[in-house]
Amino acid sequence: MEDAFAPARLGPVDLRNRIVKAATFEGRTPEALVTDDLIDFHTEFARGGVGMTTVAYCAVAPEGRTERRQLWMRPEAVPGLRRLTDAVHAEGAAISAQLGHAGPVADGAQHRRPVTPSRMISPLALRPTLRPDVTHIRALVRAHADAALLAEEAGFDAVELHFGHNYLISAFLSPLLNRRRDAYGGDLAGRARLAREVAEAVRGAVGGRLAVTAKLNMTDGVPGGLSPDDALRTARWLESDGTLDALELTAGSSLLNPMYLFHGTPPRREFAAAFPSPALRVGLRAAGPVFLREYPYRPAYLLGLARRFRAALTMPLVLLGGIAERAAVDRAMAEGFEFVAMGRGLLRTPDLVRRMRENPVEPDRCTHCNLCMPTIYTRTHCPVAEAG
Repeated sequence: MEDAFAPARLGPVDLRNRIVKAATFEGRTPEALVTDDLIDFHTEFARGGVGMTTVAYCAVAPEGRTERRQLWMRPEAVPGLRRLTDAVHAEGAAISAQLGHAGPVADGAQHRRPVTPSRMISPLALRPTLRPDVTHIRALVRAHADAALLAEEAGFDAVELHFGHNYLISAFLSPLLNRRRDAYGGDLAGRARLAREVAEAVRGAVGGRLAVTAKLNMTDGVPGGLSPDDALRTARWLESDGTLDALELTAGSSLLNPMYLFHGTPPRREFAAAFPSPALRVGLRAAGPVFLREYPYRPAYLLGLARRFRAALTMPLVLLGGIAERAAVDRAMAEGFEFVAMGRGLLRTPDLVRRMRENPVEPDRCTHCNLCMPTIYTRTHCPVAEAG
């Protein structure tokens, strides 16, 4: 059993412990550039003891954002990102950039048409999506590598490739969303090709200098979506390719079933009120019980599914989902996971890692009400903590 609070190695990077702040969109980049507010957000977690914090969401192209205020990787963003990485390093933590393309989750009503594996009507933009041809796909692969190089220039220690939640690469993995019949569709080998090419390109660009990880869906949590069996086969291919230093295991679809990842109380009324589009507000109020389903919260709720991946793989794995108390951290280490990732627990208690290290029975103060979820449209925070 590894000691989660002892120093650890992630690829070429030394971390002071095995606890990672998971990527959660911060809602603090109104001009799609780094702000002092974003820097304060991440330095608070670094000061609170995490081994590494993850910046989300760093889109590899402007149309790859879920909304227009999100960061996207371009030279103009580098000076601000350098200020951010320097501030986190000054607190003793490492920092990762989550790179990806939102694909069908992108809000094409605010910028460009969403890119999806196959043509569909975007439920967010309410307009037809763009099906990329092979030339476009190759450009998207290069965009991930270029974004990784910019992350290196900005001082990041790691990059996390977003292969989950039905963002673009996850959508290519899904037989429900990917109905192509060319080399990037059809059987699982075709549907997994984009993920493998992106990982290979990023590894070629920054491997050996930055840690390269990926956030991979174990299941989409929707009928006809990516199954655990296919996800595990994809993970085995990624392992055999040798392109990744670790896999962070996740689940659910931001497009079709977001609560499968989060668990706990679905904030239906608050989400409907927070949506920028009047049409989407009305639609979410009507479809709330179907779209935002309820999954009871329990500590380490993705562990049962993740055990299959741990038993089948030798590469380092990051356990996510319900890691908000010392017992869950220790359980993950005992079951062979090299790292854990924490999200909502840290939003509620930014110095939770320090508290857990000093007090093994430090309680989980997160109420799992998920009221933090709708705050991404303004400024991501824990409303319960703010209320005192």
